[in-house]
Amino acid sequence: MMSPTTDRTILHCDLNSFYASVELLSYPELRDKPVAVCGDPESRHGIILAKNELAKRFKIQTAETVWQAKKKCPDLILLPAHHEKYHEYSKKVNAVYGRYTDLVEPFSIDESWLDVTGTLHLFHADGKGLADRIRQTIREELGLTISVGVSFNKIFAKMGSDYKKPDATTLITRENFRDLLWPLPVGDLIFVGRAASRTLGEYGIRTIGDLAAFDRDALVRILGKQGATLHDYATGAEHSPVVPAHEMPGPKSVGNGLTFPKNLVGWEELKAGVSLLSDEVAARLRQLDLKCATVSVAVRDPNFNDISRQKGLPTPTYLAREIIGAVMELLERSWNPRSPVRALTVTAQNLVPADQAGEQLSLLSPDTAPRRDKVEKLERAMDGIRGKYGKGAISSARTQNRPSGEKPIPPGPKRPE
Repeated sequence: MMSPTTDRTILHCDLNSFYASVELLSYPELRDKPVAVCGDPESRHGIILAKNELAKRFKIQTAETVWQAKKKCPDLILLPAHHEKYHEYSKKVNAVYGRYTDLVEPFSIDESWLDVTGTLHLFHADGKGLADRIRQTIREELGLTISVGVSFNKIFAKMGSDYKKPDATTLITRENFRDLLWPLPVGDLIFVGRAASRTLGEYGIRTIGDLAAFDRDALVRILGKQGATLHDYATGAEHSPVVPAHEMPGPKSVGNGLTFPKNLVGWEELKAGVSLLSDEVAARLRQLDLKCATVSVAVRDPNFNDISRQKGLPTPTYLAREIIGAVMELLERSWNPRSPVRALTVTAQNLVPADQAGEQLSLLSPDTAPRRDKVEKLERAMDGIRGKYGKGAISSARTQNRPSGEKPIPPGPKRPE
């Protein structure tokens, strides 16, 4: 058993340019070109989801529109998103992590914490050596690269993986964390958002070191409980455990939000943003084998004014097109399309297991159950065809209600065959 004075060895593994890197596995000839993944490559109002390292040199930003990205880099190559493929590779990567420890906690689709304290001796390595070995394994077996932070707690390990990219290992110890992390802007500390950073700045707290040196009780008076938490993060006092995925409680909701580099204006740009977010929410629901009975949308304008709306669905769903339709209905009722939108969040709520949702549907509306089952199977089959032959290989003849002049909603994410 580890003594109370013995530091843990925590790794934070972060896949580099994950979406773009997965897409480039199918297009190796594009590796030396600027590439971005977007929700709808055919629309100038499509949203950038991810970019490779070469595209980053042109200051391409996640969540900006295609036309904005093309202005910066006219030769930018656009690839469609395949969310199910990203979840498939996420599982493969986490399976590799599982060879080195049973304490693997996914933080997002492309990030995970590993507690290797109890397994280092099995590999005759220290934390940095094991991190380098894992990076090599991921690169050789899956063709992807990761950056790894190695530290004595989760927060500093996370900051280590952000410190140097791509394909790098950064060791943050009790001896060097003040030199490495304290000079950084306070906004670089995990969970310090724009609002908190602005508030802290009013008190002269501009770096992580400033935050660490500030009186903890005063931070609580300023930010509430968050103030104490952030102070612990900055000083290295954070000590939360790495919790394996199978021990974590099931989700009560599945959401996806983005702050856009440029404001969205008009139904076409709004729907592009909604489609991007809803695709990922739907893909995540299918991965979890859950359906949602309620959908909500939160909208933030440039003045940081927020509105939130939600609606129940006639039938629980994990189909992107139905989530998109519900969200757009909410927006059409409550938002002026001429008003700029800074940020959007789409959330699926009131989650039920997919098989139970089917049973409830059969009891309440037996005539519609077989038809809906066919639609879900049809979407899966169409996704498989698109995945093999391209996005435009097949489309649905079913029309959808949308504002006048709007382009059709982009199809939802692919499912594996």
